Amino acid sequence: MLKHPARRWLVGIGLAGALVATAAPASAAETDITLGVYFDNVTLAAGSTGKARASIISASAPVTLTDLTVQYDFSDLAGKVDVSSENLDSDCTTPEPHVLRCVQPFPDTIEDSRGAYSASLVPTAAAANGDEGVLRVSFSAQGFSPVTHQATVRIGTGVDLVAGAEHEFSVAPGETFTEPLTVSNAGEVTADGAVASFDHDYGIRADQRYSNCNYDGDHLLFCRFDEQLAPGASYSASLTHTLGADTQAPSHVYGGLFWHTPAEFEAYEARLHHLGVSLGEPGTGGKLTLTEQNRIQSARAPQADTDPSNNWSDMFISATGENSTDLEAIGAELSGEKDAEIHAAIGFRNNGPATLDYSRAGSSVTYLNVDIPQGTTAVGVPDLCAPLLGDQFGDRGEAGAAKYRCYVSSFSKVGEQQTFDFTLRVDEVIADAAGAVQVNVPCQCEGGFYDDLKPANDEAAILVNATGDTGGGGGGADPSLPITGDSTLRVAGLGGLLLAIGAAGFLIARRRRNSFVA
Repeated sequence: MLKHPARRWLVGIGLAGALVATAAPASAAETDITLGVYFDNVTLAAGSTGKARASIISASAPVTLTDLTVQYDFSDLAGKVDVSSENLDSDCTTPEPHVLRCVQPFPDTIEDSRGAYSASLVPTAAAANGDEGVLRVSFSAQGFSPVTHQATVRIGTGVDLVAGAEHEFSVAPGETFTEPLTVSNAGEVTADGAVASFDHDYGIRADQRYSNCNYDGDHLLFCRFDEQLAPGASYSASLTHTLGADTQAPSHVYGGLFWHTPAEFEAYEARLHHLGVSLGEPGTGGKLTLTEQNRIQSARAPQADTDPSNNWSDMFISATGENSTDLEAIGAELSGEKDAEIHAAIGFRNNGPATLDYSRAGSSVTYLNVDIPQGTTAVGVPDLCAPLLGDQFGDRGEAGAAKYRCYVSSFSKVGEQQTFDFTLRVDEVIADAAGAVQVNVPCQCEGGFYDDLKPANDEAAILVNATGDTGGGGGGADPSLPITGDSTLRVAGLGGLLLAIGAAGFLIARRRRNSFVA
């Protein structure tokens, strides 16, 4: 069964082609495809067990590769850092000292960007604070020239930041609520500042705009704190949020934060810059401060968290009351002579009052069926639509079917629409040939919105060569309205990005409750 890709809003970030290194293939047969590779800068705590990181490999278009190879050259770190395969069953070898080479012997398809060959970086006993070197990472495949990237690996002081307890709230859309922001230093060394990055659902809006925090519109991304965090002490601040007035209710909304050391957050920023992801803008209000205890003055030096698994803090919000929405099907009225190819932009619009956000679960907000009008053949089909053959589905983008199921985005904002572009060939000119678009159709799959306020407009006609006043057939796509989906893609929180592309080892052991799925 086809499913909409998880958290599809990330696709619009441009992961493929936005990574640092790209190269044209050596083979002329695939001159339009480029490969890319990226690896995080890493700070390791001296005397620690190290960290695991994966290379992020990409292709500018879907491609099946043979002899996919990722190589780690850590000769510049010799005697300071050891690099080994994290998975014992990986096809990795050490062809020469301080080189780890991993090969996928079977064909491997890359659709955009993903992690590959996670490696363990472990400081040696001789590694000391201030040591630094370069990890050279290369990615190659048969028919493609290698692409490379250099990551900085440095040794710092080990600290242990621990997030506060998780919190639960019951809030009506439009109301404010206050989250206690807490961090403790469970280590034996003073932590020289900290950074909190936030992974909030769309419904959580910033109530204040602090000068040491960055925002994307009214969504909080991260806050920097320069307070010295003494060993054994806890620090807190009060952070007020607003639950958006357009939040679906009743529903569950999720928020989370992750504490970084400043050095680790630098690597985080570097990744986002390379991906072309906005870091937002600082607020213009006062400064958000942590309650200080035993403030210690010291010179700044790189620090690394020795136990990132306890850096998460979650909040679970029950959106109370009743706030649903109206999804209206968008049909089309077309005309064409025999053998003409005509284009139909069909789909749905969200008339409000609620925005639908299923991006946390990665499921479509609704499911949409398309009946092709009699006398026409679908010769151009969107990639997110597949033939509907009873209880079975054909291939995505497959032409020639009489009925299609289309999978929409996981986010639908009030006032926006999502359309699918079909190309229909007129095989026979039939007056008033009619097909249909149906939104909110039943589906034995995840997600789907079924509490529509106006079911009467869930179906719209696709009319070809109409002979009279059709009354609009349920309406067509409005070019003055913004298109939902990729054009309104958003990063709900910087932490969500790293989770989605699977390369940040410090975003692990996240605590979640299955009952809270937006």
